[in-house]
Amino acid sequence: MNYNRKMNALTIIWIALPLFIGFNIYLLPSICRYLALGVAIISLGYSLTIFSLSLPLDLQLLDNFGVILLIDNLSGFFILTNALVTLGVILYCWHSDKTNFFYTQVIILHGSVNAAFICADFISLYVALEVISIAAFLLITYPRSDRSIWVGLRYLFVSNVAMLFYLVGTVLVYKAHHSFGFEGLRGSPPEAVALIFLGLLAKGGIFVSGLWLPLTHSESDSPVSAMLSGVVVKAAIYPLVRCTLMVPEVDPIIRIFGVGTALLGVSYAIFEQDTKRMLAFSTVSQLGFILAAPEVGGFYALTHGLVKSSLFLMAGILPSRNLKVLQDQPMKTAIWIPLVMASFSISGFPLLSGFGAKVLTMKNLLPWQVIGMNIAALGTATTFAKFIFLPHEKSGGSKAKSGFFPAIGLLLGGLLIANGVYYQAYTFVNIIKPLITIFLGWFTYILIVQRMVIKLPRIAEQFEHLIGGMSLMLIFLFWVILGNQTSIS
Repeated sequence: MNYNRKMNALTIIWIALPLFIGFNIYLLPSICRYLALGVAIISLGYSLTIFSLSLPLDLQLLDNFGVILLIDNLSGFFILTNALVTLGVILYCWHSDKTNFFYTQVIILHGSVNAAFICADFISLYVALEVISIAAFLLITYPRSDRSIWVGLRYLFVSNVAMLFYLVGTVLVYKAHHSFGFEGLRGSPPEAVALIFLGLLAKGGIFVSGLWLPLTHSESDSPVSAMLSGVVVKAAIYPLVRCTLMVPEVDPIIRIFGVGTALLGVSYAIFEQDTKRMLAFSTVSQLGFILAAPEVGGFYALTHGLVKSSLFLMAGILPSRNLKVLQDQPMKTAIWIPLVMASFSISGFPLLSGFGAKVLTMKNLLPWQVIGMNIAALGTATTFAKFIFLPHEKSGGSKAKSGFFPAIGLLLGGLLIANGVYYQAYTFVNIIKPLITIFLGWFTYILIVQRMVIKLPRIAEQFEHLIGGMSLMLIFLFWVILGNQTSIS
């Protein structure tokens, strides 16, 4: 009991600290980097402490009108991801000309994402997601160019519309149960569930309603792209996973969107020739893997966050964003090696945590998901063969920034260490199947994809169609939920 009280107090301090330090960073520019680094290290320590809890930590403040916090291993994986990615971004920017304003927004974003990862009620989650939107908008527009301002405003508008749908659904849940808790989804009217899920799916970049993501992530600065793809979108993915675990009746709905978004994202990524857009579409696909098997989604979120943030940081120093140019312009071998390591991990190659995460996910699929998710895994291997088979030489390409190797070393080192989380994956059968998938993906790339020039339409990504896409998704969600109304009620 005494231990729980200490953890409760520590949790409250840990939530408040990033906001307090964040604003002080702005007032203390000479030590802004050190303060930001300290906050991320504290989050890292807190996340590791979570895994030592014998029971989940449950806090409820202000009765039904207040905050419900739930901290367990699922939260631990997401918080650990946030800590490591934020640390990587800070190290990457250490010797850059980023101002105290940049570090202020990074830490406020870090703290609000952490808050989202422990929320178990819809109204507290709403507040956390709105703070995330503002901090992310300020980071996206940090360069102050016309392009960055437009991309940031586009993100903010889409995010706010999604949260408006979400808020209406939250009110309907409270009307039904006089509580904002996630458990309120059970027994709520179908329109409430549909509105909440639409807001979270759109905010998280899932399926058609998440097609705002590729442009936003690809046009941001590389450190910001790393934060967005590594952790920010997961602030909306986490509550979907949590709701599925707390209200198993919605599990089939979430799994449907998991498979759908995994296939949609990888279909675009395979044929994309812009490195950052390819990574952004891959993010859409990989988020589908998290939702396809919610009970093990935390581990997959960790491995994806480490891989994708490192890949976006690497994309920022490549000689070109165009893969056709990169095929004729060798990069430095010192950059190619970590690029290949990250590509191996996301493809499911043994010795890196992406292997264990994929094996664990595949073992927790339902029979009807298996074919679709295996196709998505094959598509992932095909997509990242583009990086693996790029030319390289010892003296090629441009020099890496001074903070590049510490950041990449931390993130890829995390992949190596996390490989031990699911060491049971290392059986002969489990090793052979991913290797076959990867080799088939490489052959598909070399024999087919590399020789093709296919440009998929971007009409669904256009600003004027994004809200219309949300409306169609709402209709589809309502239809799916109505079909499962008996089990949810």
